[in-house]
Amino acid sequence: MVDAVVFDLDGVIVDSEPVWEEVRRAYVAAHGGTWQPDTQRRLMGMSTGEWARYLSGELGVDRSPEQVAAEVVEEMTRRYAERVPLIDGADEVVRRLAERWPLGLASSSPTRLIAAALAATGLTGAFGATLSTEETARGKPAPDVYLAVAERLGVDPARCVAVEDSSNGVRSAAAARMTVVAVPHGTYPLDPDAERLAAVVLDAIGDLTPRTIDADLGDQDAVDPETAG
Repeated sequence: MVDAVVFDLDGVIVDSEPVWEEVRRAYVAAHGGTWQPDTQRRLMGMSTGEWARYLSGELGVDRSPEQVAAEVVEEMTRRYAERVPLIDGADEVVRRLAERWPLGLASSSPTRLIAAALAATGLTGAFGATLSTEETARGKPAPDVYLAVAERLGVDPARCVAVEDSSNGVRSAAAARMTVVAVPHGTYPLDPDAERLAAVVLDAIGDLTPRTIDADLGDQDAVDPETAG
């Protein structure tokens, strides 16, 4: 039995991961840092404070974490003002599922970018609870944001389906005992351990229907992250 569906934002509803990578990569280069081969993969799922500290500390950017966060988010806000890169069909999927279940949003984006993205896509009213990892103690892969969204919706996390694209996002939702639908981005495939945590892996968000949840996930238990690996 599924009581609610909780979506990630970046990579699931908006194709923003490439934009984040472009903005942060350029920022690191402009401020004396060194982008590493695994940087983007490590950044996916981090809260604003976590990735700002990472850029300032481990990548050697000559700005404080507070400056890093403010300046990168300002550039992302400017990009969103020009265009929010909605993934084809994602808004229709959200609206279709909202007719059947309460929806939540558990995102690593800053609160102001979540608001901008939902407003631009007309989806603000579809979600009963939205939360940024800015407001939790830990970002993904910790389960904090998913647990908090379930609490705000008034549902048991184990009776929720989470929709995620990234390895850290899948790990986060699985750690919260949610059943995970993974829709990996073609540029950022799932790590093998994360793929094993997903109850189902879809090629595109448009493949997610109420029937998918009813038929394939309604009677499934969440995958135990302690035993999946």
